[in-house]
Amino acid sequence: MTKKLFINTSLLIFLLIQFACTNEKKPDEICIRIIETTDVHGAIFPYDFLNGRDTKNSLARIHAFVSNERKNNIQEIILLDNGDILQGEPVVYFSNYMDTASIHVCAAAMNFMEYDAATVGNHDIEAGHDVYDKLVNEFNFPWMAANAIDIATGEPYFQPYTIIKRKGLRIAVLGLITPGIPQWLPPQLYSGISFDDMVKSASYWINEIEKKEKPDLIVGLFHAGHDYSYGGHLKDKPGNENGSLLVAEQVPGFDVIFIGHDHDILLDSLINSAGETVYIIDPGSHARYAGAADVFMKFDHRRGKYDKKISLELVDVSEYDPDPEFLDHLQLYFQQTRQFVETKVATLTEDIYSREALFGNAAFTDLVHAIQLDLTDADLSFTAPLAFNTVLEAGVLTVGDLFRLYRFENFLYSMNLTGREIIDYLEYSYGQWFNHMKNESDHLLKLELNDQGEPVRSGPGSAARLSGRYYNFDSAAGINYVVDVSKPVGERITITTFTSGSSFEEGKTYRVAINSYRGSGGGGHLTSGAGLSEKEMTERITFSTTKDLRFYMMEWMNAQQVIEPAAYDNWTVIPHSWWMKGKERDRNILFPFEE
Repeated sequence: MTKKLFINTSLLIFLLIQFACTNEKKPDEICIRIIETTDVHGAIFPYDFLNGRDTKNSLARIHAFVSNERKNNIQEIILLDNGDILQGEPVVYFSNYMDTASIHVCAAAMNFMEYDAATVGNHDIEAGHDVYDKLVNEFNFPWMAANAIDIATGEPYFQPYTIIKRKGLRIAVLGLITPGIPQWLPPQLYSGISFDDMVKSASYWINEIEKKEKPDLIVGLFHAGHDYSYGGHLKDKPGNENGSLLVAEQVPGFDVIFIGHDHDILLDSLINSAGETVYIIDPGSHARYAGAADVFMKFDHRRGKYDKKISLELVDVSEYDPDPEFLDHLQLYFQQTRQFVETKVATLTEDIYSREALFGNAAFTDLVHAIQLDLTDADLSFTAPLAFNTVLEAGVLTVGDLFRLYRFENFLYSMNLTGREIIDYLEYSYGQWFNHMKNESDHLLKLELNDQGEPVRSGPGSAARLSGRYYNFDSAAGINYVVDVSKPVGERITITTFTSGSSFEEGKTYRVAINSYRGSGGGGHLTSGAGLSEKEMTERITFSTTKDLRFYMMEWMNAQQVIEPAAYDNWTVIPHSWWMKGKERDRNILFPFEE
């Protein structure tokens, strides 16, 4: 008796296709153009929602550029994003926190653009678990961070790497995130996740990739900057915030590394520890530029591997008109955001100016102080101007105005500090901010100076630059104090009383209202200033909001309806005549075009 052999034709065809795909003949020559965006910070549309005007940047322009590149048949296009897209503009805030049921605007935009892979940034983590966990499922591409570790499993919380295939070639892309997140964000935003050192993680994963994947090209996609000394960090200390070049130098195997986080622009190369050339590119921020690495690969049959020639380019996307199909696809998100930012919150009775906060008491920052004190019932409040030169005009105050008043999605904490720690905190803050003036001819503010001691300017008649970051210039409310700029840092601050009239004592413990960035160690006020360890900072927190501070500002102002801003005048600068002359002089060189 003979047996008949029955063959599932569909299964056979499927297996043959799979065999053909996995054994696709690699080309002798190929040109791959890898395009990167990074630190987009919500710049999806070519429109400034806060000021009601068109802009020269955006993913809409990036898409026009990429679409044009995809028409070129002599090159293969790979599109990557390097993190920090979920914070910075009302359009992403609306998807993050207001309309959480719909597909997130970033998923709608990036899926439409057909990204191949992306890395998670610290400001993406800042949006919270509900947001980034949802996006992992909504993105049509892997969202990666090999060194973000799931504490429960010991494995990466996000996908560590991906393999992108082009004409038989295997391109490995490894994602890493800056490990500095615990210094800036409250723990509930990254609960269950720890962040490993970048060099340590890259060393492990490059070996795994080479062993398991046998890639033809290895790409790093690192949400971390190039200056590993930033903030006084040492090269060999684990957990460097900006460890991209440390990985490039110390971990052989990468052909090109795309970086971000620092909002800087960089085209560079270096020789790694194995004597190989590694190419580095950083295209800045806010979708003003796209970074492009052109990789020409020619197969060397004698060596059995590809020779590679790599060149780097920054593409100014302002030269491209926004893509109309992109805008049409996302029209509903645009309309919703316009309506959201134009929503009335309250009425403001007087103009307030952020620039006043650089020189002394200011209604701009004292409005934030008032809200923080009211929400927490704390003894005193710390805050800094989160805008350099913003005016909120008297009249209707909208949701959009709150984004200009308070730029970041910080939570609000209250925490316990001793009187001595409060003094040291302020000494540190004003040390970032005010000069040690020797006489009335000195500058009041710490400006960036050249070798001749003159303020650095970008051109004749242009504005001077601060040497520090204005969002670290914390003042206090709830206490009365004096800043003596004739004295060096450590001897300037004298706190007289609480504004209520009660006494202030160095040995007592007080409850302080503070944002989560500062309360987690951001800026160094609590660490370098007050001398607290990371453990101590965590133990001192007595209260945290469950949503960002701007959300509660909206509620607070809605309840007030009429806002009458005023400077508290609770702190003064002496010598008074030195302060007055320094203030007038520095205002003129920082804001030369102000009337």
